[in-house]
Amino acid sequence: MRMTIESDPSYPAHWEADVVLRDGGTARIRPITTEDAGRLVSFYEQVSDESKYYRFFAPYPRLSDRDVHRFTHHDYVDRVGLAATVGEEFIGTVRYDRIGPDGRPASAPADEAEVAFLVQDAHQGRGVASALLEHIGAVARERGIRRFAAEVLPANTKMIKVFTDVGYQQKRSFEDGSVHLTLDLEPTAESLAVQRAREQRAEARSVQRLLAPGSVAVVGVSRSGAGVGAAALRNLRDSGFRGHLYAVNEAVTRDLLDGVRAYRTVEAIGAPVDLAVIAVPADRVPDAVAACGEHGVQGLVVLSAGYGDSGPAGLARQRELLRQVRSYGMRLIGPNAYGVINTAPDVELNASLTPAPMPVRGRTGLFTQSGAIGIALLSALLRRGEGLSSFVSAGNRADVSGNDILQYWYEDEATDVALMYLETLGNPRKFTRLARRTAAVKPVVVAKGGRHTPAGHVVPGTRLSEDTVSALLRQAGVIRVDTVTELVDVGLLLASQPLPAGPRIAILGNSESLGVLTYDACLAQGLRPLPPLDLTTAASPEDFRTALATALASDDCDAVIVTAIPWVSEHALADDLADALREAVAEAPGKPVAVVHVELAELVRALSATRGPDDEPPAHPAADAALTPAAPAATATTGTAVSTPDPDRIPSYPAAERAVKAVAEAVRYGQWRRALADAGQVPEYEDIDEAGAAAQLAGLLADVDDGAVLTLAERDARDLLARYGIRVLPTLPAPSPDAAVRAAAVLGYPVALKTTAPHLRHRADLGGVRLDLTTEAELRRSYEELTDALGKPAELQPVVQPMVPRGVDTVVRSVIDPAAGAVLSFGLAGVASELLGDTAHRLVPATDRDAAALIRSIRAAPLLFGWRGSDPVDTPALEETLLRLSRLVDDHPEVIGVTLEPVVVAVEGVSALSATVRVAHPPARGDLGPRTLPSY
Repeated sequence: MRMTIESDPSYPAHWEADVVLRDGGTARIRPITTEDAGRLVSFYEQVSDESKYYRFFAPYPRLSDRDVHRFTHHDYVDRVGLAATVGEEFIGTVRYDRIGPDGRPASAPADEAEVAFLVQDAHQGRGVASALLEHIGAVARERGIRRFAAEVLPANTKMIKVFTDVGYQQKRSFEDGSVHLTLDLEPTAESLAVQRAREQRAEARSVQRLLAPGSVAVVGVSRSGAGVGAAALRNLRDSGFRGHLYAVNEAVTRDLLDGVRAYRTVEAIGAPVDLAVIAVPADRVPDAVAACGEHGVQGLVVLSAGYGDSGPAGLARQRELLRQVRSYGMRLIGPNAYGVINTAPDVELNASLTPAPMPVRGRTGLFTQSGAIGIALLSALLRRGEGLSSFVSAGNRADVSGNDILQYWYEDEATDVALMYLETLGNPRKFTRLARRTAAVKPVVVAKGGRHTPAGHVVPGTRLSEDTVSALLRQAGVIRVDTVTELVDVGLLLASQPLPAGPRIAILGNSESLGVLTYDACLAQGLRPLPPLDLTTAASPEDFRTALATALASDDCDAVIVTAIPWVSEHALADDLADALREAVAEAPGKPVAVVHVELAELVRALSATRGPDDEPPAHPAADAALTPAAPAATATTGTAVSTPDPDRIPSYPAAERAVKAVAEAVRYGQWRRALADAGQVPEYEDIDEAGAAAQLAGLLADVDDGAVLTLAERDARDLLARYGIRVLPTLPAPSPDAAVRAAAVLGYPVALKTTAPHLRHRADLGGVRLDLTTEAELRRSYEELTDALGKPAELQPVVQPMVPRGVDTVVRSVIDPAAGAVLSFGLAGVASELLGDTAHRLVPATDRDAAALIRSIRAAPLLFGWRGSDPVDTPALEETLLRLSRLVDDHPEVIGVTLEPVVVAVEGVSALSATVRVAHPPARGDLGPRTLPSY
């Protein structure tokens, strides 16, 4: 049942949300309507007598007609009911009724409400009540309710725990035989932490159900053995899947297809199916999804194309597919997916189009949106001896996305490094939040594809530039690379080597020229290389061992890059050099080592080869066998061999630039990890008037329509910023020379005379500014010169401002991006930021460390710190301005854009000369709202 605003204008459609429950299944939360009477009665009939007693404090076997009317008729303001549904059935309900101080029904401005839950017994323990409480709390806050009151019987310990575990400030008392709870609905750090921890566990569990199924059915297996479905079935079978495997073909006439039990329908299987791989034409997918949903399948991998990748009609079909899948409580990978792989020894899942044997078992997780890129990355990792823990290629990612996979990898003990190829971020704000948390415990390396949204990927639009996105990712600890080659290069180093303690790089090898190239590459990456050690072309493996061991034992370096070219003599074999390097690493472990080689394919094999169960390196039947290092084959009988963790593996690169780039990214990531120990604080300022700002914004937006944007008048903008301690210099209009003189008399000499016409604004180079005017005569003369040179006063819109101390002109901005949220930006005013793009960015709320790093991260930062003998300016005051602006936009989502330009930073103090503030009604939900799945 889908209500619409058209069928009921009061119906709050924005309260509808899909959520992931504790066990990884999904449910839909939506307002209860008058059309739900039958569903409510059916739901109540399935609830146990004990649960009914806990809800009503007395035996209550059935709902009366009056009860049904009361529980299905709401005004969505003072009386609200929400239902959690799977398909068309209710599995849980929650409602609130606004009450006054006397406990009787009331209307606004009363800000307290009674709240009560009821969850079907079969679904208790799945986190339904917790999810409902999050959503009803958000609804209540939207409607001006600040507290919930609840009466719970002492024996109802499950419901008491739901309230006490939510993280809100609360009071508890025992009255008249029941527990009385009062919850303050203002979000707290604890309630947000609880909400996000529940989100992480639920989403990780939902991915685990997809990657570790106990049974898999492939729907759409041809009898001839041709086609995508048959290929997926063979790959599952030949890769040694440890669970039950079934083939489904509606026209099957025999018990087996390709040696796998075959059935005409999913229902006919007669046993639980955890995961279904669907490989039928797009027009037949809905029937397959319905059959899977009715059978209780937990998740789907849809390989079928013809959705968002095929134009508007396909996009509509994709949206309907997602709605159908979620109506059954399932998760979806795809459509147009390449598939999933899990190399865990108790799973051995290859539900993908990658032919068996699947990749060897390793400690690296790989996520891609593109199947073609997925194939390329798998091939590249295989050639260089790297194994995988898990692989997901999500195709159009209508449901499961990179965010879900990060939630899974965060707690996955089998994954030490996360590699991601992303074409779109979808929800950058959530992605950076999850990536920051994951990067704190394991590296996250991201290669982001094109600058435009590919077909099939329907995501919230972003106004952020690629440079801004990169800056935000790096702030979150993400290692951002530009190509899939760099993705593999960096991943190989991080998967097998410790993090460097600093940027000092030792270089040694048997080629002086290659050493110099490596040295130059280190300087280009901002590293601190030591002079290269030339072992000469006559160096033996033992010479390499000695030199490497010495470098690793030295306190003067943090990482070592070894360069090697072929020997003239034939006695020095690649295996000997590989063994020598391993011995040196074993003698002095703890620092990363990378090898740069020239035409030494055998060395690559020797450094990266892994051993099979009998310590023999069996050949891998790869298409490019000459470039493929020996790797153990995975078969249905032997399973998957382990490639990492192997302390003997040393990554090698065919070019100095590639090795140095990988080491440099590891250095920067290590620095970020160490800095994370002191991430800084969001400061509290006693002079901030948060309540006054909220009241001012409410008044300004009272007559503004939803979706409209209001640019504040100069006085309103100045007053709002002043409430947060940001002083904007007063400006008085000067439409005539006499008006300019009167303005100067009010402001006091010396003054500045400026034009504010859009084409001249902030363009001192065009002569639209006159400074240090100390007398009336100077002011009148400057006014005449300005109008004679540039145009009439009506065109120029002159203004008068008091003078401020000279300093460095900067620009401070904050913008609310529809996808990323609030972003704080800083740069120097004029050419540096406008033409050269020398601007730095941080996510809001910014900490004191963020503000300090922000002003130091632009290329022109030396101008703030005494460049060429000039006096350093007051950067602490500048940092405070940034932090105050961050607090303003974080506290008030109505503020969607602020520009302070110029902000003059003097030797003492800062002065904002002008401000533009844009406000609008905030969205009802955001990343700080209750848990919800994206609904594209």
